[in-house]
Amino acid sequence: MYVSKTQTLRLASICVALFAVGTASYIFWDASRALRHSTERVSSEAEIAFTSTATERPALPGPEWLSAPLAFSDARLFQGNLYICGPAGLFQYDSKGTLLKQYRPGLELPSVPLRGLAIGQSAGVNESELFVTTSGEGLLAFNGRTFRHIRPEQAPYRKLTAVLPLPTGRVLLGTEQKGVLLYDGKKITRFHLALSDMHVTALEGDDSAVWIGTLDRGLLLWRAGQVSRIGDPGALPDPQILSLAKAGETVFAGTPMGVAEFQGGRFVRNLASGFFARSLLVRNDTLFAGTLEEGLIQVPLVSQAPHAPRPRGEPLPGSVERLFEVDGSVLALTEEGLYAVDDRRGEWRQILAHDKSLLTDRNISALAVDGAGRVWVGYFDRGLDILDAAGRRAAHYENENLFCINRIVCSQDRNMAAVATANGLVLFDSGGKPRQVLGRPEGLIANHITDVSLDPEGMTVATPAGLTLIDAAEMRSLYAFQGLVNNHAYALARSGDRLLVGTLGGLSVLEGGIVRASYTTENSALRHNWITAIAPVGNEWFVGTYGGGILRLDDSGRWHTFPDLGSRFEVNPNAMAATDRHVCAGTLGKGLYVFDRATERWTAVSAGLPSLNVTALAARDGYLYVGTDNGLVRIAESAF
Repeated sequence: MYVSKTQTLRLASICVALFAVGTASYIFWDASRALRHSTERVSSEAEIAFTSTATERPALPGPEWLSAPLAFSDARLFQGNLYICGPAGLFQYDSKGTLLKQYRPGLELPSVPLRGLAIGQSAGVNESELFVTTSGEGLLAFNGRTFRHIRPEQAPYRKLTAVLPLPTGRVLLGTEQKGVLLYDGKKITRFHLALSDMHVTALEGDDSAVWIGTLDRGLLLWRAGQVSRIGDPGALPDPQILSLAKAGETVFAGTPMGVAEFQGGRFVRNLASGFFARSLLVRNDTLFAGTLEEGLIQVPLVSQAPHAPRPRGEPLPGSVERLFEVDGSVLALTEEGLYAVDDRRGEWRQILAHDKSLLTDRNISALAVDGAGRVWVGYFDRGLDILDAAGRRAAHYENENLFCINRIVCSQDRNMAAVATANGLVLFDSGGKPRQVLGRPEGLIANHITDVSLDPEGMTVATPAGLTLIDAAEMRSLYAFQGLVNNHAYALARSGDRLLVGTLGGLSVLEGGIVRASYTTENSALRHNWITAIAPVGNEWFVGTYGGGILRLDDSGRWHTFPDLGSRFEVNPNAMAATDRHVCAGTLGKGLYVFDRATERWTAVSAGLPSLNVTALAARDGYLYVGTDNGLVRIAESAF
């Protein structure tokens, strides 16, 4: 068949067009597939891996807790009972204020302090639950009988600051670092990209609009899938949001410098200027604000002039952590207890209080047991307690020198105790009375004392500026110019005539007051130069680091690692103790590590601890005293 030139050109054009269409279709299909796969991958990456398990009460009793302040932080009425939480756990009270049950960290609950409470029903659950936020172990859901532990696998997602159950069964979670998360009963995801990577302090709202308080970014509003910052720069009294309260379309945001009012998502005015608005409650035409020191103030919403009721009895102690209304009465929760407020006459009536504790504080920073069996307990910022041998009474010391305790060393041979503080070295006599304070005026190289080592002839004092060596004849200082590997000394340990000095830049070995050797990551097997704790064990030393785990230094100067012990963890300053059977080390966030000297194996211990941040250790007479940032426990060494 004859095909003309014109027909040939037309056919070629059609083929080219079909090829172009086919190519374009393939490109579009391939791009669509890539976009779909990319979307699926982003969605998958947005999901946060977690576990949901039931927590059960342990069959065996845990370690012995030494009584510390409960420090209440939040309260809710649930199933006819009052539940109050705090660092010491969750407490259930009946309508008369009788304690019915208590659930403690490390025993019935994970080993972390509790923060806040909320009531709601999550998707897939056919009953309301009490949601409990924790400061490192995610979310707990309690139905009145059992707990569900909803635990993200990555640590930053477990540090919760707020929880908001929504009517649709979704639960919003505020975190310290990762913004707002969404739990829908099956998975955990980021709630919104614009609400990621921030410190959330408070949540309020419903499925149509959510208000987000932050630590330093002011107040944010999520509505219809969009996030906006509320209020012009400078409109808020302070960019730090402490509390939120909602009444209809009006939202109140409490800050350290007052309260901001918003209506319909727009800033209206500032109220209670200058007051630290820790908690808020709207009742009729009055805004109640719980403060840090002034108790409760009332703000009439028809005017801007706040007034503070004057209690007829004792002033309300502590910060008002939570305000809520029950049967027409305003209740105020403080760290010390629960109070009913007569807002007309300004009177307080304490309706619930916890028993007086043996210890002054929960944040332990140093421990020691002396020859008389007395337990010395140093606090991060509350001075020092000395418990009698029976553990029934405590003498408390707190002043300008005794406030931030770094180390306590007791010497039975010298009938004294040396207490290293952030403002000097305080020497106690055998009766447990402070007798002398040493600092720069008395010849020390610095006032900030990090550790102290006692010997028959005198003592060595560690500071951030170097060492001061004290004997009967003189005081002299030693620092980097004389060979110390780094001026900032953290830990001391003496064995025979050798003194090991752990510093920010490595480890130095002294003999006769002279540096004989120094070890760093450059000339040894050390994994990290920051040495935080040292324990002499026989003719060897166990050396704890901040970030490089624990190593062993033998008498010949060789370093050894432990195959069964991870290398990436922090040993807290001077949180190490050795007995005839064990070596114990306190870590930052990983609990207690125990080394069996007979089997030369390490064991991680977390059960029974009120916190996984183990900050101080002391051993005597078959017991190990374990101090944490959330209390003190005593464990029989045989339990290991």
